[in-house]
Amino acid sequence: MSIGRQREVCLSQGCDFLPVSDSDKVGLALATLGGKPINGLRHPVAPDTTGWYIWCGEQFSSSPEYFQALCVEHLLEELPSVADFLGLPPGYRFIVDGSYLDIWFDEQLVKV
Repeated sequence: MSIGRQREVCLSQGCDFLPVSDSDKVGLALATLGGKPINGLRHPVAPDTTGWYIWCGEQFSSSPEYFQALCVEHLLEELPSVADFLGLPPGYRFIVDGSYLDIWFDEQLVKV
């Protein structure tokens, strides 16, 4: 995980850098792996969790079983392409699909 690249992404967005550690938890929709695009959103940080929720594909589910808890280290084994975005602070979202990338702030994410 390149901390330098994460800082560059945050700088390009004009936002603070909020790093994660390899042992912190994320929510990953394991059943969606392999789908395109890759989506991520970050809620406020809680003890031992990053606030990140990541899924693949066009569909999103609000089912409680949709996301599984994984540590950052295992997330990056499954989806190394998301590493550069993990330093974005709560309220940020991203979508990536090959060369397409969009990153934006969604105020509603910090109001949970």
